[in-house]
Amino acid sequence: MRAIRSKDMKPELAVRSLVHRMGYRYRLHRHDLPGRPDLVFPGRKKVIFVHGCFWHCHNCKTAHVPKSNRDYWEPKLERNRTRDARNLVVLKTAGWQSLVLWECELNDPEDMRARIRRFLGRERVLNG
Repeated sequence: MRAIRSKDMKPELAVRSLVHRMGYRYRLHRHDLPGRPDLVFPGRKKVIFVHGCFWHCHNCKTAHVPKSNRDYWEPKLERNRTRDARNLVVLKTAGWQSLVLWECELNDPEDMRARIRRFLGRERVLNG
């Protein structure tokens, strides 16, 4: 399990690139926030999580529990789901708004762009 990276994965890099091209600026993986959100917008008090469908138990076709070693995988994936839900509640209680983007949703970049824009609001004009 140590070989599995928790940040800078392809889905996260794709979202970061899209958000940057849209004109938004962000911070990465703030350790002082629950769940270490993938993208943090401190001035807006908003965060984006980019979840892999398998690791975070999305209800899509790519998020199946492996057939082998189910005694290990089922509790592990359920703990991930419970932890994610708890982190979202703690963030909301602290006044942060959260958006969860799923790996499978990257197949429709226009929809993702629209969701991000609705969530973040107007981008700030960059001088430069």
